[in-house]
Amino acid sequence: MPSTVVHCALAGLLAAALLGPAFSRRSVAAVLGAAVVPDLDVLGGFLLPGTHRALLHTFLIPLALAALVHYDARVRERSRLRDRWGAAGVRVAWVCLLAYAVAGIGLDLFVGGANPLYPVHDQFYRLNGGLEYSTRRGWVQTFVEFGSGEVDAGRVGSTDEVHVPSGVDPTRGAEPEEVDRVFPVVRSGWQLLLVVTSLIALAGRALDARRYSDRGEGDLGNL
Repeated sequence: MPSTVVHCALAGLLAAALLGPAFSRRSVAAVLGAAVVPDLDVLGGFLLPGTHRALLHTFLIPLALAALVHYDARVRERSRLRDRWGAAGVRVAWVCLLAYAVAGIGLDLFVGGANPLYPVHDQFYRLNGGLEYSTRRGWVQTFVEFGSGEVDAGRVGSTDEVHVPSGVDPTRGAEPEEVDRVFPVVRSGWQLLLVVTSLIALAGRALDARRYSDRGEGDLGNL
């Protein structure tokens, strides 16, 4: 399962690529924070068993927030985001929502599994698979399987059936005193590569922002 460090790494790449003139330490921190929010549902599992990777891992949350941002930025006569933070505020809001959905929820959905439509549809999915082109079979994908009139998208089970372990809550219910609590940082080579790449990208973007600021070549954001 991806750690908080890995979630932040993917969010950092999104920040470096998409913040543009709104790039700053505060805006990057906001994007990283948005990617971490879904993992806070590990605490919800104590009140509602099985809701780790469900309570805040539902795409319904970023979709609802996206509707609010769209209404504020495009429909209202006067945008609160623009009034307070200017155009940079709107841009940061959209990147934060993307980080929540992609780096926060999406990464877990593909690695370990998540409950992406909770509570409307209480079902965990794990989208493990691949996509390849074969000279004999053509295009082949294994993320979603079709057969016997049914579609299998890596269904795992409901919150009543699934418990996603964590260092905070290793098992459903009370744990024995000798339980091993594991708090991962990186668990594979690709995760380490992602973290290192994100650090390089953010450092490079920060250096560019400083150079432009020192030369007076445009406002790089007021956040």
